[in-house]
Amino acid sequence: MQRSTTTALSLAAAAALALSACGSGGSGGGGDQTADGPVTLTLAGWSLASTPEFQTLADGFHEEHPDVTVEVLEYDATNYDTQMVADLSAGSAPDLYVQKNLKNFITYQAGGQLLDVSDVAEGLDDDVNGVGAYEVDGKTWAIPYRQDSWVLYYNQDLFDAAGVEYPDGSWTWDDYDAAAEHLTAALGDQGAKGTYQHSWQSTVQGFALAQTEGADLLSGDYSYLEPFYERALALQDAGAQESLGTVTTNSLTYQSQFGTQKAAMMPMGSWYVATLIAQQASGEADDFAWSFAPAPQLDDSTTGLDSTPVTFADPTGIGINPAIDEDKIQAAKDFLAYAAGEAGSTALTAIGITPATVNDAVTDAYFSLEGVPTDDLAKFAFSTHDVHPENPANASTAAIQNILNDAHTAILSGSTSVRDGLEEAGKRAASEAGVQ
Repeated sequence: MQRSTTTALSLAAAAALALSACGSGGSGGGGDQTADGPVTLTLAGWSLASTPEFQTLADGFHEEHPDVTVEVLEYDATNYDTQMVADLSAGSAPDLYVQKNLKNFITYQAGGQLLDVSDVAEGLDDDVNGVGAYEVDGKTWAIPYRQDSWVLYYNQDLFDAAGVEYPDGSWTWDDYDAAAEHLTAALGDQGAKGTYQHSWQSTVQGFALAQTEGADLLSGDYSYLEPFYERALALQDAGAQESLGTVTTNSLTYQSQFGTQKAAMMPMGSWYVATLIAQQASGEADDFAWSFAPAPQLDDSTTGLDSTPVTFADPTGIGINPAIDEDKIQAAKDFLAYAAGEAGSTALTAIGITPATVNDAVTDAYFSLEGVPTDDLAKFAFSTHDVHPENPANASTAAIQNILNDAHTAILSGSTSVRDGLEEAGKRAASEAGVQ
Protein backbone atom coordinates (compact mmCIF):
# COMPACT_ATOMS: atom_id res chain seq x y z
CA MET A 1 0.00 0.00 0.00
CA GLN A 2 1.22 3.42 -0.78
CA ARG A 3 1.80 5.34 2.42
CA SER A 4 2.87 8.97 2.41
CA THR A 5 5.26 10.71 4.72
CA THR A 6 7.51 13.73 4.48
CA THR A 7 11.23 14.06 4.69
CA ALA A 8 10.82 16.77 7.29
CA LEU A 9 8.82 14.45 9.50
CA SER A 10 11.45 11.73 9.21
CA LEU A 11 14.30 14.07 10.09
CA ALA A 12 12.42 15.65 12.98
CA ALA A 13 11.37 12.25 14.24
CA ALA A 14 14.91 10.93 14.11
CA ALA A 15 16.19 13.87 16.13
CA ALA A 16 13.40 13.59 18.68
CA LEU A 17 13.84 9.85 19.07
CA ALA A 18 17.60 10.13 19.43
CA LEU A 19 17.22 12.68 22.20
CA SER A 20 14.55 10.67 24.00
CA ALA A 21 16.62 7.49 23.71
CA CYS A 22 19.52 9.18 25.49
CA GLY A 23 17.41 10.11 28.46
CA SER A 24 14.55 7.63 28.50
CA GLY A 25 15.71 5.78 31.57
CA GLY A 26 14.05 2.64 30.23
CA SER A 27 15.44 -0.85 30.42
CA GLY A 28 16.74 -0.55 26.85
CA GLY A 29 18.39 -3.87 27.12
CA GLY A 30 16.58 -7.16 26.91
CA GLY A 31 16.80 -9.98 29.33
CA ASP A 32 14.26 -12.70 29.89
CA GLN A 33 12.83 -11.94 33.30
CA THR A 34 9.10 -12.43 33.65
CA ALA A 35 6.89 -10.74 36.22
CA ASP A 36 5.44 -12.81 39.03
CA GLY A 37 1.68 -12.92 38.58
CA PRO A 38 -0.49 -11.34 35.89
CA VAL A 39 1.11 -9.09 33.28
CA THR A 40 -0.56 -6.34 31.25
CA LEU A 41 1.03 -5.26 27.97
CA THR A 42 -0.06 -2.28 25.91
CA LEU A 43 -0.18 -2.45 22.11
CA ALA A 44 -0.67 0.41 19.65
CA GLY A 45 -3.30 0.07 16.94
CA TRP A 46 -5.51 2.27 14.80
CA SER A 47 -9.10 2.41 13.51
CA LEU A 48 -10.05 -0.31 15.97
CA ALA A 49 -13.72 -0.39 14.95
CA SER A 50 -12.84 -1.28 11.35
CA THR A 51 -9.43 -2.90 11.85
CA PRO A 52 -9.93 -5.94 14.09
CA GLU A 53 -6.49 -7.48 13.61
CA PHE A 54 -5.01 -5.94 16.78
CA GLN A 55 -7.74 -7.15 19.12
CA THR A 56 -7.77 -10.52 17.37
CA LEU A 57 -4.10 -11.00 18.20
CA ALA A 58 -4.58 -9.70 21.74
CA ASP A 59 -7.46 -12.09 22.42
CA GLY A 60 -5.76 -15.08 20.82
CA PHE A 61 -2.56 -14.53 22.77
CA HIS A 62 -4.50 -14.19 26.04
CA GLU A 63 -6.14 -17.55 25.40
CA GLU A 64 -2.73 -19.19 25.14
CA HIS A 65 -1.22 -17.08 27.96
CA PRO A 66 -4.02 -16.47 30.49
CA ASP A 67 -1.71 -14.52 32.81
CA VAL A 68 -0.96 -11.94 30.13
CA THR A 69 -3.49 -9.33 29.03
CA VAL A 70 -2.79 -7.18 25.97
CA GLU A 71 -4.54 -3.82 26.07
CA VAL A 72 -4.92 -2.23 22.63
CA LEU A 73 -4.52 1.55 22.52
CA GLU A 74 -6.02 3.44 19.58
CA TYR A 75 -3.96 5.91 17.55
CA ASP A 76 -5.12 8.03 14.64
CA ALA A 77 -4.51 6.08 11.44
CA THR A 78 -3.48 9.11 9.39
CA ASN A 79 -1.16 10.61 11.99
CA TYR A 80 0.07 7.36 13.53
CA ASP A 81 3.80 7.96 13.14
CA THR A 82 3.59 11.59 14.25
CA GLN A 83 1.72 10.60 17.41
CA MET A 84 3.99 7.63 18.09
CA VAL A 85 7.14 9.75 17.79
CA ALA A 86 5.64 12.24 20.24
CA ASP A 87 4.69 9.53 22.74
CA LEU A 88 8.07 7.83 22.52
CA SER A 89 9.77 11.16 23.13
CA ALA A 90 7.50 11.84 26.10
CA GLY A 91 7.98 8.36 27.58
CA SER A 92 4.27 7.55 27.26
CA ALA A 93 4.35 5.14 24.32
CA PRO A 94 2.92 1.61 24.65
CA ASP A 95 5.01 -1.48 25.30
CA LEU A 96 4.47 -2.80 21.78
CA TYR A 97 3.90 -0.74 18.67
CA VAL A 98 3.25 -1.55 15.05
CA GLN A 99 5.61 -0.50 12.29
CA LYS A 100 2.83 0.90 10.11
CA ASN A 101 5.17 2.18 7.41
CA LEU A 102 8.29 0.21 6.61
CA LYS A 103 9.98 3.30 5.19
CA ASN A 104 9.73 4.91 8.66
CA PHE A 105 11.09 1.83 10.44
CA ILE A 106 14.67 3.03 10.17
CA THR A 107 13.70 6.26 11.95
CA TYR A 108 12.63 4.31 15.02
CA GLN A 109 15.55 1.89 14.83
CA ALA A 110 18.19 4.61 14.38
CA GLY A 111 16.56 6.61 17.15
CA GLY A 112 17.09 3.79 19.64
CA GLN A 113 13.37 3.18 20.10
CA LEU A 114 13.20 -0.50 19.27
CA LEU A 115 14.38 -3.41 21.37
CA ASP A 116 16.62 -6.01 19.73
CA VAL A 117 14.36 -9.02 19.10
CA SER A 118 16.86 -11.19 17.23
CA ASP A 119 16.20 -14.04 19.65
CA VAL A 120 12.53 -14.03 18.64
CA ALA A 121 13.46 -14.04 14.95
CA GLU A 122 15.84 -16.95 15.44
CA GLY A 123 13.04 -19.01 16.97
CA LEU A 124 10.59 -18.51 14.11
CA ASP A 125 9.85 -21.12 11.47
CA ASP A 126 11.26 -20.66 8.00
CA ASP A 127 7.76 -20.02 6.58
CA VAL A 128 7.45 -16.65 8.33
CA ASN A 129 7.77 -14.01 5.60
CA GLY A 130 9.18 -10.50 5.87
CA VAL A 131 11.59 -10.92 8.79
CA GLY A 132 14.57 -9.77 6.77
CA ALA A 133 12.99 -6.37 6.16
CA TYR A 134 13.54 -5.52 9.83
CA GLU A 135 17.21 -6.48 9.98
CA VAL A 136 19.82 -3.77 10.51
CA ASP A 137 23.49 -4.42 11.29
CA GLY A 138 22.86 -8.14 11.66
CA LYS A 139 20.10 -7.71 14.27
CA THR A 140 16.31 -7.89 14.03
CA TRP A 141 14.31 -4.99 15.45
CA ALA A 142 10.70 -5.91 14.74
CA ILE A 143 8.73 -9.05 13.88
CA PRO A 144 6.21 -9.19 11.02
CA TYR A 145 2.69 -10.42 11.76
CA ARG A 146 1.28 -9.81 8.29
CA GLN A 147 2.80 -9.93 4.83
CA ASP A 148 0.59 -8.77 2.04
CA SER A 149 1.51 -9.28 -1.60
CA TRP A 150 0.32 -7.61 -4.77
CA VAL A 151 -1.77 -9.82 -7.04
CA LEU A 152 -4.00 -9.37 -10.08
CA TYR A 153 -7.75 -9.23 -9.39
CA TYR A 154 -10.07 -10.04 -12.27
CA ASN A 155 -13.81 -9.95 -12.83
CA GLN A 156 -14.77 -13.34 -14.20
CA ASP A 157 -18.18 -12.13 -15.43
CA LEU A 158 -16.63 -9.34 -17.49
CA PHE A 159 -13.97 -11.69 -18.87
CA ASP A 160 -16.74 -14.07 -19.92
CA ALA A 161 -18.75 -11.25 -21.51
CA ALA A 162 -15.67 -10.14 -23.47
CA GLY A 163 -14.70 -13.66 -24.49
CA VAL A 164 -11.25 -13.32 -22.90
CA GLU A 165 -9.63 -16.27 -21.14
CA TYR A 166 -8.89 -15.85 -17.44
CA PRO A 167 -5.31 -15.34 -16.27
CA ASP A 168 -3.63 -18.72 -15.90
CA GLY A 169 -0.40 -17.91 -14.09
CA SER A 170 1.62 -17.58 -17.29
CA TRP A 171 1.02 -13.88 -17.92
CA THR A 172 3.79 -11.40 -18.52
CA TRP A 173 3.06 -7.67 -18.61
CA ASP A 174 2.75 -7.94 -22.39
CA ASP A 175 -0.09 -10.45 -21.93
CA TYR A 176 -1.71 -8.15 -19.38
CA ASP A 177 -1.50 -5.16 -21.75
CA ALA A 178 -3.04 -7.15 -24.59
CA ALA A 179 -5.85 -8.41 -22.37
CA ALA A 180 -6.56 -4.89 -21.08
CA GLU A 181 -6.94 -3.52 -24.59
CA HIS A 182 -9.05 -6.48 -25.76
CA LEU A 183 -11.33 -6.20 -22.73
CA THR A 184 -11.74 -2.46 -23.22
CA ALA A 185 -12.75 -2.88 -26.86
CA ALA A 186 -15.21 -5.65 -26.03
CA LEU A 187 -16.75 -3.99 -22.96
CA GLY A 188 -17.11 -0.45 -24.25
CA ASP A 189 -20.91 -0.64 -24.33
CA GLN A 190 -20.90 -1.62 -20.64
CA GLY A 191 -18.78 1.37 -19.62
CA ALA A 192 -15.98 -0.83 -18.31
CA LYS A 193 -12.29 -0.48 -19.02
CA GLY A 194 -9.86 -3.37 -19.27
CA THR A 195 -7.96 -2.50 -16.11
CA TYR A 196 -7.57 0.04 -13.34
CA GLN A 197 -4.26 1.42 -12.11
CA HIS A 198 -4.64 3.47 -8.96
CA SER A 199 -2.78 6.75 -8.47
CA TRP A 200 -0.15 5.34 -6.10
CA GLN A 201 3.43 5.19 -7.28
CA SER A 202 3.44 1.59 -6.07
CA THR A 203 1.37 0.48 -9.03
CA VAL A 204 4.32 1.15 -11.32
CA GLN A 205 7.41 1.47 -9.17
CA GLY A 206 6.77 -1.41 -6.79
CA PHE A 207 6.62 -3.97 -9.57
CA ALA A 208 9.59 -2.46 -11.42
CA LEU A 209 11.79 -2.53 -8.32
CA ALA A 210 10.83 -6.10 -7.44
CA GLN A 211 10.98 -7.66 -10.89
CA THR A 212 13.91 -5.91 -12.58
CA GLU A 213 17.24 -7.63 -12.04
CA GLY A 214 19.74 -5.26 -10.45
CA ALA A 215 17.19 -2.56 -9.64
CA ASP A 216 18.19 -0.61 -6.53
CA LEU A 217 16.10 2.14 -4.98
CA LEU A 218 19.19 3.54 -3.27
CA SER A 219 21.36 3.70 -6.39
CA GLY A 220 20.03 6.94 -7.82
CA ASP A 221 19.67 5.23 -11.22
CA TYR A 222 15.98 4.91 -11.99
CA SER A 223 16.22 3.89 -15.63
CA TYR A 224 14.75 0.49 -14.65
CA LEU A 225 11.40 2.27 -14.26
CA GLU A 226 11.33 3.44 -17.88
CA PRO A 227 9.65 0.43 -19.55
CA PHE A 228 7.04 0.23 -16.81
CA TYR A 229 6.09 3.89 -17.27
CA GLU A 230 6.05 3.54 -21.05
CA ARG A 231 3.61 0.65 -20.61
CA ALA A 232 1.37 2.60 -18.22
CA LEU A 233 1.27 5.60 -20.56
CA ALA A 234 0.42 3.37 -23.51
CA LEU A 235 -2.55 1.90 -21.63
CA GLN A 236 -3.73 5.40 -20.70
CA ASP A 237 -3.42 6.56 -24.31
CA ALA A 238 -5.30 3.49 -25.55
CA GLY A 239 -8.13 4.17 -23.11
CA ALA A 240 -7.60 0.79 -21.50
CA GLN A 241 -7.25 2.40 -18.07
CA GLU A 242 -8.17 5.74 -16.56
CA SER A 243 -5.55 8.46 -16.81
CA LEU A 244 -3.86 9.71 -13.66
CA GLY A 245 -5.56 13.05 -14.16
CA THR A 246 -8.99 11.43 -14.20
CA VAL A 247 -8.20 9.35 -11.12
CA THR A 248 -7.00 12.31 -9.07
CA THR A 249 -9.43 14.96 -10.34
CA ASN A 250 -12.46 12.73 -9.76
CA SER A 251 -11.06 11.21 -6.54
CA LEU A 252 -11.60 7.70 -7.86
CA THR A 253 -11.09 4.86 -5.42
CA TYR A 254 -9.81 1.45 -6.38
CA GLN A 255 -12.57 -0.17 -4.32
CA SER A 256 -15.34 1.48 -6.33
CA GLN A 257 -13.66 1.06 -9.71
CA PHE A 258 -13.31 -2.70 -9.38
CA GLY A 259 -16.22 -3.23 -7.00
CA THR A 260 -18.78 -1.56 -9.28
CA GLN A 261 -17.40 -3.27 -12.39
CA LYS A 262 -15.85 -0.24 -14.03
CA ALA A 263 -12.65 -2.26 -14.57
CA ALA A 264 -12.23 -5.90 -15.50
CA MET A 265 -8.77 -6.21 -13.89
CA MET A 266 -6.82 -4.48 -11.18
CA PRO A 267 -3.34 -4.99 -9.72
CA MET A 268 -3.72 -4.47 -5.98
CA GLY A 269 -2.55 -5.80 -2.62
CA SER A 270 -3.93 -8.94 -1.04
CA TRP A 271 -5.60 -6.88 1.67
CA TYR A 272 -8.35 -6.06 -0.85
CA VAL A 273 -9.75 -9.61 -0.66
CA ALA A 274 -11.35 -8.98 2.74
CA THR A 275 -12.56 -5.54 1.67
CA LEU A 276 -14.25 -6.80 -1.49
CA ILE A 277 -15.95 -9.65 0.34
CA ALA A 278 -17.30 -7.23 2.94
CA GLN A 279 -18.44 -4.71 0.33
CA GLN A 280 -20.23 -7.33 -1.73
CA ALA A 281 -22.01 -8.50 1.43
CA SER A 282 -23.05 -4.94 2.34
CA GLY A 283 -24.08 -3.92 -1.17
CA GLU A 284 -21.30 -1.35 -1.60
CA ALA A 285 -19.89 -3.55 -4.35
CA ASP A 286 -21.83 -5.27 -7.12
CA ASP A 287 -22.54 -8.98 -7.02
CA PHE A 288 -20.20 -10.60 -9.53
CA ALA A 289 -17.81 -13.54 -9.78
CA TRP A 290 -14.16 -12.67 -9.27
CA SER A 291 -10.83 -14.15 -8.32
CA PHE A 292 -7.16 -13.25 -8.19
CA ALA A 293 -4.03 -14.51 -9.92
CA PRO A 294 -0.29 -13.94 -9.60
CA ALA A 295 0.81 -10.49 -10.69
CA PRO A 296 2.03 -10.35 -14.30
CA GLN A 297 5.77 -10.92 -14.61
CA LEU A 298 8.53 -9.08 -16.41
CA ASP A 299 9.36 -12.16 -18.50
CA ASP A 300 8.43 -15.83 -18.65
CA SER A 301 11.32 -16.95 -16.41
CA THR A 302 9.05 -16.53 -13.37
CA THR A 303 5.70 -17.48 -14.89
CA GLY A 304 3.85 -20.77 -14.71
CA LEU A 305 2.80 -22.97 -11.83
CA ASP A 306 6.25 -24.57 -11.66
CA SER A 307 7.90 -21.20 -10.98
CA THR A 308 7.72 -18.65 -8.20
CA PRO A 309 6.20 -15.36 -9.32
CA VAL A 310 7.90 -12.18 -8.11
CA THR A 311 5.82 -9.45 -6.54
CA PHE A 312 6.14 -6.83 -3.83
CA ALA A 313 4.66 -5.46 -0.61
CA ASP A 314 6.04 -4.30 2.68
CA PRO A 315 5.51 -6.47 5.74
CA THR A 316 3.75 -5.05 8.77
CA GLY A 317 5.66 -5.74 11.96
CA ILE A 318 5.52 -5.11 15.68
CA GLY A 319 8.41 -3.84 17.77
CA ILE A 320 9.03 -3.52 21.49
CA ASN A 321 9.51 -0.16 23.17
CA PRO A 322 12.89 -0.39 24.95
CA ALA A 323 11.40 1.61 27.84
CA ILE A 324 9.18 -1.37 28.69
CA ASP A 325 9.38 -2.64 32.27
CA GLU A 326 12.09 -5.28 32.31
CA ASP A 327 9.86 -7.89 33.89
CA LYS A 328 7.47 -7.61 30.93
CA ILE A 329 10.04 -8.18 28.20
CA GLN A 330 9.63 -11.92 27.95
CA ALA A 331 5.85 -11.63 27.75
CA ALA A 332 6.26 -9.05 24.98
CA LYS A 333 8.61 -11.32 23.06
CA ASP A 334 6.19 -14.22 23.50
CA PHE A 335 3.49 -12.03 21.98
CA LEU A 336 5.66 -11.30 18.94
CA ALA A 337 6.35 -14.99 18.46
CA TYR A 338 2.62 -15.75 18.71
CA ALA A 339 1.67 -13.00 16.25
CA ALA A 340 4.17 -14.22 13.65
CA GLY A 341 3.58 -17.93 14.19
CA GLU A 342 0.97 -20.36 12.96
CA ALA A 343 -1.51 -19.75 15.79
CA GLY A 344 -1.58 -16.00 15.32
CA SER A 345 -1.55 -16.34 11.54
CA THR A 346 -4.51 -18.72 11.60
CA ALA A 347 -6.42 -16.26 13.79
CA LEU A 348 -5.67 -13.45 11.33
CA THR A 349 -6.82 -15.47 8.32
CA ALA A 350 -10.18 -15.92 10.04
CA ILE A 351 -10.78 -12.18 9.57
CA GLY A 352 -9.36 -12.08 6.04
CA ILE A 353 -5.88 -10.80 6.86
CA THR A 354 -2.88 -12.10 4.93
CA PRO A 355 -0.50 -13.23 7.69
CA ALA A 356 3.27 -13.46 7.85
CA THR A 357 3.20 -17.24 8.09
CA VAL A 358 1.87 -19.06 5.05
CA ASN A 359 1.82 -22.85 5.29
CA ASP A 360 -0.71 -25.56 4.47
CA ALA A 361 -2.70 -25.05 7.67
CA VAL A 362 -2.89 -21.28 7.22
CA THR A 363 -3.76 -21.62 3.53
CA ASP A 364 -6.56 -24.07 4.33
CA ALA A 365 -7.93 -21.70 6.96
CA TYR A 366 -7.82 -18.74 4.58
CA PHE A 367 -9.66 -20.50 1.78
CA SER A 368 -12.32 -21.83 4.12
CA LEU A 369 -13.58 -18.27 4.63
CA GLU A 370 -16.91 -17.55 2.98
CA GLY A 371 -16.46 -15.46 -0.14
CA VAL A 372 -12.76 -16.15 -0.75
CA PRO A 373 -12.21 -17.56 -4.27
CA THR A 374 -11.25 -21.22 -4.07
CA ASP A 375 -9.82 -21.93 -7.53
CA ASP A 376 -6.38 -23.48 -7.73
CA LEU A 377 -4.74 -20.39 -9.22
CA ALA A 378 -5.93 -18.18 -6.35
CA LYS A 379 -4.51 -20.69 -3.88
CA PHE A 380 -1.23 -20.69 -5.79
CA ALA A 381 -1.09 -16.88 -5.83
CA PHE A 382 -1.74 -16.77 -2.08
CA SER A 383 0.80 -19.38 -1.07
CA THR A 384 3.57 -19.15 -3.69
CA HIS A 385 5.43 -15.90 -4.35
CA ASP A 386 8.72 -14.13 -3.89
CA VAL A 387 7.75 -10.89 -2.15
CA HIS A 388 10.24 -8.01 -2.30
CA PRO A 389 9.90 -5.02 0.06
CA GLU A 390 8.91 -1.74 -1.53
CA ASN A 391 10.86 0.24 1.06
CA PRO A 392 14.34 -1.07 1.95
CA ALA A 393 15.48 -0.16 5.45
CA ASN A 394 17.68 2.88 4.94
CA ALA A 395 17.77 6.41 6.25
CA SER A 396 17.38 7.75 2.69
CA THR A 397 14.34 5.65 1.73
CA ALA A 398 11.64 8.11 2.78
CA ALA A 399 13.27 11.03 0.96
CA ILE A 400 13.84 8.97 -2.19
CA GLN A 401 10.25 7.74 -2.23
CA ASN A 402 8.98 11.31 -1.99
CA ILE A 403 11.19 12.28 -4.95
CA LEU A 404 9.99 9.30 -6.97
CA ASN A 405 6.39 10.13 -6.13
CA ASP A 406 6.92 13.56 -7.70
CA ALA A 407 8.38 11.87 -10.77
CA HIS A 408 5.40 9.49 -10.90
CA THR A 409 2.94 12.37 -10.98
CA ALA A 410 4.92 14.36 -13.52
CA ILE A 411 5.34 11.43 -15.91
CA LEU A 412 1.79 10.08 -15.85
CA SER A 413 0.29 13.57 -16.06
CA GLY A 414 2.34 14.24 -19.18
CA SER A 415 4.19 17.23 -17.79
CA THR A 416 7.55 15.58 -18.48
CA SER A 417 8.85 12.73 -20.57
CA VAL A 418 9.62 9.40 -18.95
CA ARG A 419 13.37 9.72 -19.44
CA ASP A 420 13.57 13.35 -18.32
CA GLY A 421 11.43 12.67 -15.27
CA LEU A 422 13.57 9.77 -14.13
CA GLU A 423 16.83 11.59 -14.78
CA GLU A 424 15.59 14.53 -12.71
CA ALA A 425 14.63 12.10 -9.93
CA GLY A 426 18.17 10.73 -9.97
CA LYS A 427 19.67 14.20 -9.69
CA ARG A 428 17.37 15.07 -6.80
CA ALA A 429 18.17 11.79 -5.05
CA ALA A 430 21.85 12.68 -5.20
CA SER A 431 21.43 16.24 -3.93
CA GLU A 432 18.58 15.74 -1.44
CA ALA A 433 19.04 12.17 -0.22
CA GLY A 434 22.78 11.78 -0.63
CA VAL A 435 22.72 8.74 -2.91
CA GLN A 436 25.75 8.18 -5.14
